[in-house]
Amino acid sequence: MSVECHGRFIQVPVIKWVVRWAVWGLLLSSCMSAVAADRLVVYAVNYPLAYFAERIGGVNVEVHFPAPAGIDPVFWMPDAETVAGYQGADLVLLNGAGYARWVERVSLPRRKLVDTSHSFSGSYIQLTEGVKHQHGPDGEHVHAGTAFTTWLDFNQAAQQAGEIAAALSRQCPEHVAVFNANLQRLQEELLQLDARMQAVAAVQPGLPLLASHPVYQYLARRYGLQLRSVTWEPDVQPDGSSWRELQSMLETQASHWMLWEDNPHMETRKGLERLGVQTVLFRPAMNRPARGDFMTQMQANIEALAVAFDAPD
Repeated sequence: MSVECHGRFIQVPVIKWVVRWAVWGLLLSSCMSAVAADRLVVYAVNYPLAYFAERIGGVNVEVHFPAPAGIDPVFWMPDAETVAGYQGADLVLLNGAGYARWVERVSLPRRKLVDTSHSFSGSYIQLTEGVKHQHGPDGEHVHAGTAFTTWLDFNQAAQQAGEIAAALSRQCPEHVAVFNANLQRLQEELLQLDARMQAVAAVQPGLPLLASHPVYQYLARRYGLQLRSVTWEPDVQPDGSSWRELQSMLETQASHWMLWEDNPHMETRKGLERLGVQTVLFRPAMNRPARGDFMTQMQANIEALAVAFDAPD
């Protein structure tokens, strides 16, 4: 059967299919909008927390970590539009331990804040002295007060993940079973990292190590690393006084390995090699990595350190 329309004959079945597809499209769009509206909006102050929330929440959460690539989230100050995003979120994941000090300068609804490290806040590491220095585009700042890279103790990271799961469950109790199942898988992986790191460190207990930056305190405490830090930047060549400081440290603690957050300048690497010091890349993953994710980054970190310890695979 056909009907005339503007001088043309159109088969009725074609009209039916056009209408049917239009209806299906509207229904699909409506369903997708409903799903998006039902998702929890979660903002995080660093990448590890964002990763944990994504793993635990799955399709039930919409996770935002708006710090620009290449910026250190610890000392980053978001603009007014970004702060408004945090204020409008269902949950804001805080690291605790003095991380993201900008949070104290803005108004965020307290009922939305989740302090992911409050369960072990009594064991925060307090820094005995502050060091002021320039940190790339983030400007001058001071490392003082409380050590903040809590997740580099993988047991603590598992606890932080647990706090996130609990907060999501309070907001969406209908998805508790999903959140708990995802949390269990994530915590198992984190505790596998913990076990591997302990096995690596046990190969040469007390092996003296250097760090280019004072960000590995929880790693050192958890795994018994004998670690001393300078304050060098990967993209800045150390000056003469910095080299003299390092040589003085080597006289009291001979070390052949230095941990770096990123690949150091080639001239810096050569200078270290002349002193018998090799580079170990151990990225804390405060910001989203260029490749992979939190888990693959931590696995790579541990295996890089295993070379220094001469640990078996």
